[in-house]
Amino acid sequence: MPRAAVVIVAAVAMAVGLSLSAQQRGRAPIGITWPPLGAGPFVLDTAEQHKVRVVVVTKGLKNPWSLAFLPDGQMLVTERGGRLRIIRNGVLDPRPVAGAPEARAVRLGGLLDVALHPRFAENKLVYITYSKPAGEALIRTALARGRWDGAALTDVRDIFIADPAWDGNGGAASRLAFAPDGLLYMTTGASVANMTEAQDLGSHKGKVLRLNDDGTAAAGNPFAGKPGAKPEIFSLGHRNQLGLAINPRTGAVWANENGPNGGDEINIIQAGRNYGWPLVSLGRDYAGPWQGKLAADGFENPVAYWTPAIAVSGMVFYTGDRFPSWKGHVFVGAMRMGEIPGTGHLQRLVFNDKDEELRREMLLTDLHQRIRDVRQGPDGLLYLLTAEDDGALLRLEPAQAP
Repeated sequence: MPRAAVVIVAAVAMAVGLSLSAQQRGRAPIGITWPPLGAGPFVLDTAEQHKVRVVVVTKGLKNPWSLAFLPDGQMLVTERGGRLRIIRNGVLDPRPVAGAPEARAVRLGGLLDVALHPRFAENKLVYITYSKPAGEALIRTALARGRWDGAALTDVRDIFIADPAWDGNGGAASRLAFAPDGLLYMTTGASVANMTEAQDLGSHKGKVLRLNDDGTAAAGNPFAGKPGAKPEIFSLGHRNQLGLAINPRTGAVWANENGPNGGDEINIIQAGRNYGWPLVSLGRDYAGPWQGKLAADGFENPVAYWTPAIAVSGMVFYTGDRFPSWKGHVFVGAMRMGEIPGTGHLQRLVFNDKDEELRREMLLTDLHQRIRDVRQGPDGLLYLLTAEDDGALLRLEPAQAP
């Protein structure tokens, strides 16, 4: 898809911390007022699956980030503030799970993604990415691994720590995905203070990494042996990646990332490729000018993009049978639309066999919830985490027409 010039429908935000608030400028605050999430269930009509019910499984989560399903039906949930939680039979245990690594919550940093080893039934290994404290005010994006004993994590230790340390300003987010060959892909964000690090092979920032299950660099990584390059790097030029998934049809790694003011995108990650940040982007700087070139030789184009931005987050390919009209579709969490608070939702994208986008649909707009993660459960239903102080776990299931 060419990076053509696009029309900005709504792009009205100033850089965080660098401008006066709307109130100080004498204007009403930007955003809309919406009621708290109700008890549900809610029934909505959708373009292809039609009637769908949204069930509120549980509330009481604080800024949840990621969800993993245990084989016995329990669910592990990370909270960005540093707690690991467990949901049993739809009930949130009020006590945090013991054994989670100590995380420093700063901007998008904290306790982040959680994933089970592909052979979890045998080895009980759980993987967590988090912002590891590094001195008084710095963090490092780290990958920890522990063993699940049925109630807590044990033998927890870091198996990879990104370099260098930083203050967490900007993209401290991280996601995980195991590929069919057993290798582990891990994303890292790029710093706002030094955005050029996303282009620096001597830095882990703004990269997709490919690791063995013990945290070491996978054999055959494209920059291994290159002087000064980190051997874990698989691709570079990324901004702030908040969604990562394996395409079940092709086995390819797909990652989504936030642009600045516009320019959110989904990329198909290929070995050694450069995805442009901060030199190439379909987004604008928060003050208004284009971030950089819209396209350039040597940089990869996305398979989908959003301008205005939707603040993309978790992502999943739907492969179940409960929603037959959605099979093969991509679901992406959205935190807000066009820099307007209160406009979080879920998006569904349809691609053809050539990975070309055909159509997309906005879902759950009436709930006004920021969707941080979206996962397919072992029951073939879709589960969503809302990124709120009083966060919730939602379940999408088929509904009978009234």
